[in-house]
Amino acid sequence: MRRLLIAAGGLLAMCWRQSPGKTLAAVGLMIASGTAMPLAGISLRQLVNAALDGRIGEAVLLGVLIAVLLIAALTCSHFAHIAYYELAELNMLRYNHQLITLANGSSSLEAHENPEYADRLTVLEREVLQTRNTLQALLATSGLAFGMLLTAVMLAFLHPVLFLLPLLAVPPILAGRRAEQIVDASRGRTAEPTRRALNLVHLTTASATAKELKVFQLEDEVRRRHSELWDLTSGDLWRAQRRATLLRALSQLVFATGYVSAVLLVAHGAITGRSTVGDVVLVVVLASQVNSQVAQVVALVPDLQRLSGVDRRLRELQDALGRPAPAPPPAPDAGTAAPDRLRSGITLRGLSFAYPGTEALVLRDVDLHLPAGATVAVVGENGAGKSSLVKMLCGFYRPTHGDILVDGTPLRAIPSKTWHARMSAGFQDFARYEFVVRQTVGVGDLPRESSESAVVEALRRAHAEDVLAPLPDGLGTQLGKSYSDGAELSGGQWQKLALGRAFMRDRPLLLVLDEPTAALDAEAEDALFKRYITQARKIAADGGITLLVSHRFSTISTADMIVVVADGRVAEAGDHGELIRRGGLYAELYALQARGYR
Repeated sequence: MRRLLIAAGGLLAMCWRQSPGKTLAAVGLMIASGTAMPLAGISLRQLVNAALDGRIGEAVLLGVLIAVLLIAALTCSHFAHIAYYELAELNMLRYNHQLITLANGSSSLEAHENPEYADRLTVLEREVLQTRNTLQALLATSGLAFGMLLTAVMLAFLHPVLFLLPLLAVPPILAGRRAEQIVDASRGRTAEPTRRALNLVHLTTASATAKELKVFQLEDEVRRRHSELWDLTSGDLWRAQRRATLLRALSQLVFATGYVSAVLLVAHGAITGRSTVGDVVLVVVLASQVNSQVAQVVALVPDLQRLSGVDRRLRELQDALGRPAPAPPPAPDAGTAAPDRLRSGITLRGLSFAYPGTEALVLRDVDLHLPAGATVAVVGENGAGKSSLVKMLCGFYRPTHGDILVDGTPLRAIPSKTWHARMSAGFQDFARYEFVVRQTVGVGDLPRESSESAVVEALRRAHAEDVLAPLPDGLGTQLGKSYSDGAELSGGQWQKLALGRAFMRDRPLLLVLDEPTAALDAEAEDALFKRYITQARKIAADGGITLLVSHRFSTISTADMIVVVADGRVAEAGDHGELIRRGGLYAELYALQARGYR
C-alpha cells in the first residue's frame, strides 16, 4: 500500500507539472461525480418521507435536486475525461522518455546486453502503454473514496452497526490487490519467453530474414517455437488469472452477506416503528451504492497495481543501472576533460574485464599502448575478445581490474559524454536510421547535421558517394519502409551510410571502425581499407588514433600497428613485417587466410 501511495503521489505530481489547471479540474470533477450519488440517496430519503407526509411542494423540489445530482453523477466524470486524457498522453510520453533515458542515459551497454534488465524493459514497454488507464483509475478512485466516506457517514446516521458495512468492502479490495500481485508476478515470470516470442514475430516480418526463412523452409519451425513460447506464457498467465478470479469471488461473497444483513436490519426497524420508510429506501440505495463502489474499486485495483508495478520497475532499473561499476578510485591529480589532441596515446595497463553479473573474464591482464596518431588494426578469431576490447576503449564499460589511460589521465575520470564527443565510430551492427539521407549521415556530428557540404565530405571520406546516385532526391531522399515513399537500401548501402556517419567528425581523438566493411566483398573491402588508412593519416595530424577491427588479415597489412587478440589476451603486437618475421600467431593466421584466397 505504501508503494502504491508513493506511485500515486508521483503520478499526480507529474500531472501537476504538466498542467495544474487540468489536474485540479480532473480531480474536482471526479470527486463531484463520486459524491453526487450518495447525496442523491439522502435526497431520495427526504422525498419519500415528504411524499408520505403530504408535503408535495417539498417533494417536487427534492425531485428536481435528485435529477440534478444524477445528471452530475453521469456527466462530471465525462467532462473530467476531457481534462485527464491530455494529461495521460503527456504522462505516457514522460514515461517513454524515462525508458529511453534508462536504456541509453549511461555510458554502459548493460541495459541492452544484460538479459535481466532486457526482461524488465520488455515488461515496462508493455505496461507503459497502459498508463492512460492508470491515471483514469487513480482519479476515479479518489472520487470513489469521497463517495464511500460520505456513504459510511450516512449509514452510521441510520444505525451505528451499519457503519461496519463499508468495512466489508475491505476484503474485496485487499483480495483484488492480492489477485493483481499474483497476475503481476506471472507477468514477470513470463517476460523472457514473451520477449523471445516477440523476437520470432519480428524475424518473420523483417525483410532481412525473409530470404533465409524461405530457402531453409523455416516457417513451420518458427511457428512451432512461437507456439511453444506462447503456450508457456499463456499457461502461466491463465493459472494466475484463475487463482486471482477465485480470490475475488470469495471476497465478493463476504460483502454480499453484509449487504443482505444491512437491508434486513433497517427493514425490521421500519416494521417496529424505529425507522421510516425513507430510511429503508435510503439504506437500500446506499447499500447498493456501496456494492457498486466496491465493484468499481476492485475493477480499478489492477490498473492501480499496474501503476505501482511501473513505478517499482522504473525505480529498480534506476537503482540498478545507476549504480557505479566497480573501479579503482580516481587518481588525486586526474583530469576531468578529454585533451584537445593526443600527445602520448592510449595505454591499457593490467586491464581485465568481466561483464556485469558474471565472473568469467573476457579480457585478462592486457598491457597495450596505442601511440598517438597511429593506425591500429585489431585482429583475431571470433570470440577472441576484439569486441570487448573495443567496448572498453569506447568507455561502454569500466575495467574490472586495471585501467585505461588517455595521455596519462584515467579514462574513468573523463565524463563519458566528454569522451564520446571526442570520438567517432562505425560498428558492424550499425543502426539504420530511417531519416532523410542528409540526417542519416549528419547525426554523426549533430552540430553540423544540416550541413550538406559536411555530409557530402563525410560520404567522400567513406568512399560512399555512389549511394546517392540512384536515390531520387539525393541527400533529401527519405529512407526506410516505415514510410510509404521511403527508399529501401541494400545492406552494403546502409553500411556505407553508417561509415559516412563515422567520418562526420573532423578531429576525433579515437575513430573506431569495427568490421566496417562486413557487408562488402573482399576486393571492395581491400580498396576501402586502403582509403580509410589514408584518411587515418589526416586524423593523425591531431594525434588521433584510428582503430580498425577486421577478421581479414590481408586488408590491414599497411596499418602502423597490428594487435592480435587471442583468448582474451593480447597475443602479440607490432607492424605487419615485424609480426611476419616473428613467425607467431599472426604469421600463422595470415598464411592460412592467404592460402584460402588462392
